[in-house]
Amino acid sequence: MHPVLDSRALNRAALARQLLLDRAELPVLDAVTHLGGLQAQEPQEPFTGLWSRLRAFDPAALDTLLTGRRVVRTHLMRRTVHLLAADDVLAWRSRFDGMLRQRVVTTYRRELAAVDPAELAAAGRAVLADGEPRSMGELARAVADRWPDAGPRPLGELLVAALIPSVQLPPRGLWRTKAGVKNLPLAAWLGRDADPLDPDDGVGRTLVRRYLAAFGPAATADLRAWSGLTGLPAAVKAVRDELVVFRDERGRELLDLPDAPRPDPDTPAPARFLPAFDNAILGYDDRSRIIDDAHRGLSVAGERVLLLDGRVAATWTVEENAVTVRPLRPLTKAERGEVTTEGSALAAFLSDGESDRVRLKSS
Repeated sequence: MHPVLDSRALNRAALARQLLLDRAELPVLDAVTHLGGLQAQEPQEPFTGLWSRLRAFDPAALDTLLTGRRVVRTHLMRRTVHLLAADDVLAWRSRFDGMLRQRVVTTYRRELAAVDPAELAAAGRAVLADGEPRSMGELARAVADRWPDAGPRPLGELLVAALIPSVQLPPRGLWRTKAGVKNLPLAAWLGRDADPLDPDDGVGRTLVRRYLAAFGPAATADLRAWSGLTGLPAAVKAVRDELVVFRDERGRELLDLPDAPRPDPDTPAPARFLPAFDNAILGYDDRSRIIDDAHRGLSVAGERVLLLDGRVAATWTVEENAVTVRPLRPLTKAERGEVTTEGSALAAFLSDGESDRVRLKSS
């Protein structure tokens, strides 16, 4: 019989792995690497995610990593834009090629029916060979004459999100900066192509280990939900002897690294403000360890959420330089004080010290 971990034990393990139980004293690059990237289709959200996870986080450190080409913005897990260590993108990207292509083609099945992906990729690479960064629309329009019935959006998404490993260039994603998306091929920005697909799937085994380090204990369905990949059973099987096995209260098998932190379920969990689409929630198929099923839709609707005692208890926005908190349940006096303290610090961070105001709405 495998040990059973209840929801609270899984919650504390997830918080510890996600650097949300105690703020970590890690360099920003190490944190991004440990987390396996941060979801980043909303370009300013990773700054809040890192602020909630790291002691004395300085946004300039992330800016330096982006402009210094050590961290990049690119489509990867689940075909969404993530902020990832450049080394991870180079090592992992080929493993995601099939999934990325399939997801775009499935979305635009009718529009892309007559498009040969190899021909489209060659045409796109020819356009980008001049080294000029382009938006998705600009790239699509440059090749649209050959596929007039497909439409620019499907062509652009297939090129940028799947066929040509690409990077969204700064100033997109820099602190307090608004900028449109300009893309360059990964090789042009980082100086070399992504590693070729490994026939022995060493990357798959690495992904399993890295996922469990940042999200475990977890089921294979959780790994699939995080990555978007369906072809990892062989990788799980290959590393299974390295892992320990648990069950959750529903009887699902959970895998984990033997020496990874699994804190006491009674460990206090501080208030933490999460950005939109944070992987602490989206990185699981079964999200009940951190969010009630009744509120699950918040995680895919782009709502920013607040954790209290480790669970989603409120949403939050910024209105007139004030962090505005809308509870999903009645808060205790102690919780209200904790929200005010943490929210004030967040307001100061987001406003570069111009405001520390918090508004706490009634539930």
